[in-house]
Amino acid sequence: MKKIEFFFDCSSPWTYLAFHKIQNIIKETGADIDWRPILVGGVFNEVNQDVYNNRLNPNPLKFKYSRKDLQDWANFYQISIKWPAIFPLNAVNAMRSIIVAGSLDKLIPFSFLCFESYWSKGIDISDLDILTEMADSIGIDKEKFKEKVIHKDTKDQLRSNTDELISRGGFGSPTIFIDTEDMYFGNDRIVLVREKILEENNENK
Repeated sequence: MKKIEFFFDCSSPWTYLAFHKIQNIIKETGADIDWRPILVGGVFNEVNQDVYNNRLNPNPLKFKYSRKDLQDWANFYQISIKWPAIFPLNAVNAMRSIIVAGSLDKLIPFSFLCFESYWSKGIDISDLDILTEMADSIGIDKEKFKEKVIHKDTKDQLRSNTDELISRGGFGSPTIFIDTEDMYFGNDRIVLVREKILEENNENK
């Protein structure tokens, strides 16, 4: 089985789409995913500052189409995406929290809570108290959770994941690697990831 890594930040709606879709691919193919939470703002600051310029001075035609495109994908996947009042999001606490959830074998359900809370309900998931209540709702001890989120090891892990993505040529979220070097960026590349996994599965039959 090919090694698959999924670098992601829940502050991106396109990442919500990709995270949702890749769950189906896991079930279909039996793929084992190495989930790699990052801080996409750190990536933008280092290698993709055009994102900020485009936010300040968006092309009105591309902006209008992008919002339509997002809703088309959301409808296709049958998930709800409503543009939140708080955008962009300071995702530091959320992504540290996802790392902690991962250490407790709860990364997927907790990540879905983050995506849904922010992108479907407009909840401010930069708030550590809100994140703690979310963790509690899926059986994570509140005190242990808070302690781990603010621990240096968690902070270092998020920084390390982010730096690693940059060093490997990534520039945004989601970024998927197959066998370390074969990079795919964006929700619309998930179909290519699926085909690559299925191709190997067929070769190994």
